[in-house]
Amino acid sequence: MVLVQNVSKLYRLYRRPADRLREMLPRARQRHTEFWALRDISFHVEKGEMLALVGPNGCGKSTLLQIVCGILQPTAGRVVTRGRIAALLELGAGFNPEFSGRENVYINGEILGLSRAEIEKAMPSIEAFAEIGEFIDRPVKEYSSGMYVRLAFSTAIHVDPDILIVDEALAVGDAVFANRCVRKFQELRERKITVLFVSHDLGLVKQLSDRAILLLGGRIAAEGAPSDVINRYIGLVLEKQEPQDKKGDRVRSSFRHGDGSSEILDVRLLNANGATVASVASGEPITVRVRSRFRRAIADPMVGILIRTRIGMDVYGTNTRLEHAELGSFQEGDELEVDFAIECWLTPQQYTLTVATQSPDGSSHDWLDDAIAFEVVDTRVAAGVANLRAKVEWRVSR
Repeated sequence: MVLVQNVSKLYRLYRRPADRLREMLPRARQRHTEFWALRDISFHVEKGEMLALVGPNGCGKSTLLQIVCGILQPTAGRVVTRGRIAALLELGAGFNPEFSGRENVYINGEILGLSRAEIEKAMPSIEAFAEIGEFIDRPVKEYSSGMYVRLAFSTAIHVDPDILIVDEALAVGDAVFANRCVRKFQELRERKITVLFVSHDLGLVKQLSDRAILLLGGRIAAEGAPSDVINRYIGLVLEKQEPQDKKGDRVRSSFRHGDGSSEILDVRLLNANGATVASVASGEPITVRVRSRFRRAIADPMVGILIRTRIGMDVYGTNTRLEHAELGSFQEGDELEVDFAIECWLTPQQYTLTVATQSPDGSSHDWLDDAIAFEVVDTRVAAGVANLRAKVEWRVSR
């Protein structure tokens, strides 16, 4: 369990090192500026829960993880944790570069309270997961960044932690290792290990986490279901990129963003008979109809759709440009209706439909996340999201 209550972190910034000393002199004027890396952060992580922290660089994610680990002390507030914490923070922290990988594993294990016998018992599993071969007995300073992360992550997950804290360090791993880490995270969830992690891979956040928190400017801007938080993150970032004079008095939504050059008026999911539906059979032909109105003259706009699973994983997306449909030019007040006809070869489960109107450069006029929810049904059950309708043949030889 992790409990964070009203945590704030203040840094005093000096233009030059000597200013710190000058400020200590009697009747000296203030020579620093104050920077609040975190302000009034409060949340809790239950046992066995996976919580993801997302947000742009400099928003306070890594500082918060270091405070939870006890590396940094908060300026205000408190952190309560129960159980052994294993942390994989920024690359280069935790291992002594002069020692071998094996020696560093022993040192890290002993710091976390494991006996020599317990570490020796876990060592074969640590070596097998890291897969760095004979380098396990070479000095860590000889390691590539990928080898370092392999060993550091393998050590962290094999010291039997109650709480695992992981920063963006996994980003330097290759695809095979990343796949292995994802499977390991899923195994940790089954073992009820509490995980707090930072990632810029929004797809990974949707796949792994039970809950997500968006940090902006050192404060919590959103908290909740991963897909909702990520939608809000993307929306807020794009909203900040809009010119102030274009924002006007538009109705704002966590899941709707764009510069307002056009507005989506209606989105419908139609069956083969043209009727609006919320449930379709696997393989059934369907049409996504998007109706929009232009608020100013636009040349060569695009209209796009994106299908996602219930947990927010992207399944299929396309737009009029990808489909070689040149829409031409439009004047203020013109309305446009675009149909996307597809055969819905998806496995039975719930999906959502995101739609957007955009400029030729990809910037959004109007973007609506999860505008429609629909369900695919079938008499056959299949894993994954694509229903490939396999035909099975078999032969017996004796």
